Amino acid sequence: MFETKAKEVQNQSQFDNYNSQGGVTMGPYTSHIWRTDPRHLGFLLARYKFVAKMLEGKKWALEMGCGDAFGTPVVLQTVDKVTGVDWEPLLMEDNAVRLADYNCDFQCLDITKKAPEGEFDCAFSLDVIEHIPTEREHLYMENICKNLSRDAIFIVGCPNITANEYASEASKIGHINLKHHHELRALMKQHFDNVLLFSMNDEVVHTGYYPMAHYLFAVGIGKKAHG
Repeated sequence: MFETKAKEVQNQSQFDNYNSQGGVTMGPYTSHIWRTDPRHLGFLLARYKFVAKMLEGKKWALEMGCGDAFGTPVVLQTVDKVTGVDWEPLLMEDNAVRLADYNCDFQCLDITKKAPEGEFDCAFSLDVIEHIPTEREHLYMENICKNLSRDAIFIVGCPNITANEYASEASKIGHINLKHHHELRALMKQHFDNVLLFSMNDEVVHTGYYPMAHYLFAVGIGKKAHG
């Protein structure tokens, strides 16, 4: 048997860290999810984990539509730096304060009107394109690709249109540009030499039958010369 001191506190480093730095504060979006549908955070983190695995070793990632940047630290475990972009100034200001200890920064802009500043070797955009009007999605793609390197990787994640009948009424109102898997692949092929498509159900990423997937990932590799 292992001998321990009578008053030894187990996991002391965790308590020391908590006492000196306090608890972690989530942003407005994820705080709402925690209060109303906490298991959804499991799905959200799984999506960021997939991105982190795909982008491992990259230097500077663009996160388009970062929201309150809940998953950004997951990507920062494998990528040197992340620039988060969204169009709500109060949210970007809050992100900069909450994530001040991480190697990330934030820009406030409308991606359909302006390209982010920086020279990125990868990018990702989760749960964004379904909110972009179809007639403006080409601007979304062009402005993201504008400052990507030739060998960049770009990951788009979005709900599958075939799962929309199971979505909440609030989601249906906001999701104005859902896609079938072949539509998502075709859009990405306009800008990248190679496109890999993955399915996702709950936290599980797989290569199964696309129409039965709740969520889709498209991974674009190698930006086309005109992209």
